Amino acid sequence: MAYKQLYKDPSTNNYVDGLYVRNGRLINDRPDGESGIARAASIKRSIKNDRKINQIAEAIQLAEDKKGFNQLEF
Repeated sequence: MAYKQLYKDPSTNNYVDGLYVRNGRLINDRPDGESGIARAASIKRSIKNDRKINQIAEAIQLAEDKKGFNQLEF
């Protein structure tokens, strides 16, 4: 990332819409395109992943609590 920022000079005439010329070559510095549907699917997938992780963490915590409760003497 630092490499791109080092050589990219938006103030020059050869920088247009994320494209610029360096050493005679056209360099594409545009962000990756992502449609709204793809972004929504990505967000949905990350939410589902977070729920799974939280569910596993809760199960581990419950198991440890149960283990500690079984070790108590009345």
